[in-house]
Amino acid sequence: MRFTKMHGAGNDYVYVNGFEEPLNGDRAELARRISDRHFGVGGDGMILILPPQNPDVADARMQMFNADGSEAEMCGNGIRCVAKYVYDHGIKRDTSLKIETGAGVLSLELDVANGKAHRVRVDMGEPILNGPDIPTTLPGNPVVNAQLQVNGQTFQANCVSMGNPHCVIFVEKATDDLVLGAGPKIENAPEFPARVNVEFVELISRTEMRQRTWERGSGETYACGTGASAVCVASVLTERTERKVIIHLLGGDLELEWNENDNHVYMTGPAEEVFTGVWPG
Repeated sequence: MRFTKMHGAGNDYVYVNGFEEPLNGDRAELARRISDRHFGVGGDGMILILPPQNPDVADARMQMFNADGSEAEMCGNGIRCVAKYVYDHGIKRDTSLKIETGAGVLSLELDVANGKAHRVRVDMGEPILNGPDIPTTLPGNPVVNAQLQVNGQTFQANCVSMGNPHCVIFVEKATDDLVLGAGPKIENAPEFPARVNVEFVELISRTEMRQRTWERGSGETYACGTGASAVCVASVLTERTERKVIIHLLGGDLELEWNENDNHVYMTGPAEEVFTGVWPG
């Protein structure tokens, strides 16, 4: 089975072209094996690029698995790489694409140079702010500055779904103790029945933030696009920033805008192909 390793701001996945490659057997088990950084290709998970279920509304479909084999609804960095692959490999040579995901059909605009896509702008859609729909049992619509107690620590939780659940916590310093220590405990807290992605965020200015993410099913990742989208929304709701911000992640920067006119979040960032190979399993 041929695969392509790609990343968006360091958020790396193993991509498989389901238009050409047979995908028989247990996909979750394949994701666990191929994502292993010691015994596999290595990555935050596996993303399949598949024919759309409805060709009238989308150009391709994205099926995403975390490194632990659990299936996720969406990945903002991952979908930018899907769009780049679709364009660069000739599945659809159009700078405007629509991709099916577990969170619906998303629209993408590609910045192309020398026949290759380099940056992609994604319409991430409208944020989901009502607690039960995120889902979380924390109260609120929106869930802002909710008291979350985990292992004796109290956090101010701001919860947003961008098709997948996020818990945004603003801190003075996003330390290893918070990200690696508290992150997995918050991920599995009973207040989040579908588990949750956790963002620890440092405010730099009204237009700039720094983010570290503990990703559900994968651990700390170099970037999280849906997480950055949730951070943008949470920072506006808590009156910390403007609607248009730059977010610094371990793997690079993302540009976010929560548009006041249509209520959609727009994310712009890089997409890179690293290498290709053949998986023998």
